[in-house]
Amino acid sequence: MTLRLAALAVGVLIVSTAALLIRLAIDAGAGPLAVAAGRLTIAAAVVVPLALARRRGELGGLRSRDWMIAAVAGAFLALHFATWIASLRYTSVASSVALVTTNPVWVGLLSWWLLGEPPTRRTAAGIALAIAGSVLIVASDLGGGSPSPGSAPALGNALALGGAIAISGYFLVGRGLNRRLSLLAYVAIVYGAAAIAMNAIAVAGGQPIWAIPAAAWAPIAAMALGPQLAGHTIINASLRHLSATFVALAILGEPVGSAVLAWAFLGETFGGLQLAGFAALLAGIVVAAGGERRAPAPPAPEAAGG
Repeated sequence: MTLRLAALAVGVLIVSTAALLIRLAIDAGAGPLAVAAGRLTIAAAVVVPLALARRRGELGGLRSRDWMIAAVAGAFLALHFATWIASLRYTSVASSVALVTTNPVWVGLLSWWLLGEPPTRRTAAGIALAIAGSVLIVASDLGGGSPSPGSAPALGNALALGGAIAISGYFLVGRGLNRRLSLLAYVAIVYGAAAIAMNAIAVAGGQPIWAIPAAAWAPIAAMALGPQLAGHTIINASLRHLSATFVALAILGEPVGSAVLAWAFLGETFGGLQLAGFAALLAGIVVAAGGERRAPAPPAPEAAGG
């Protein structure tokens, strides 16, 4: 058990480096859409051939409906990375990662609205706390209470929340397929679909991956191999041995780790109102995750930002 907990901690730590690596790639001259496209392209280039070699029979047995679900889930994943990575150009790392990890809140609300799965009282209380925390973070950035608000915090915070909603759509659309397939087969088709969608978005936005400066490829590759493949794989593997609720709570270490890294390497600091918002937001997700123990068929948790 100790080794499993240590592995989960390592996975969360790896995922926490994503925001820092994204900021380094953007500072090196890469556009946020190109960063997202490069990350997903490298990840797909690793997992798709591996899945074809090891899971060819499983992939060959998929129905056309399964491929359609994977394509929609991949589009949501691409939208998540497009909006969240863009947010890091405009707002602080701490605010961006804290807001994008509100996905359990949006999963709860969307499940209620789209699937008729009302939240438990505890989940509803957690949603209210998380929303209050998000409001405090936004108010801190807009009101000058954050020492490191970014160049356009309102836009950045909106993009981060958009990323949280998009990853929630990814969870809800793909959760049935995720449970029926092996982890390798699922991530191969979803990452492949996400890479195609993201490259189309990047080209349409005038930020194709072939325009990425050479200096930006190192952090992008590190992002794909570290947070995208190693970190997410470790977290998903932890779900086979640890409860979904415990893993979901452990993932809350991501905004903390990202904030510490941003403080150490980017010089970002925090204001009192911003810290209060972080505390309320994280407390809300903890409460909501506790309520999910009794909710019907919750989607598997995964790191939202990293």
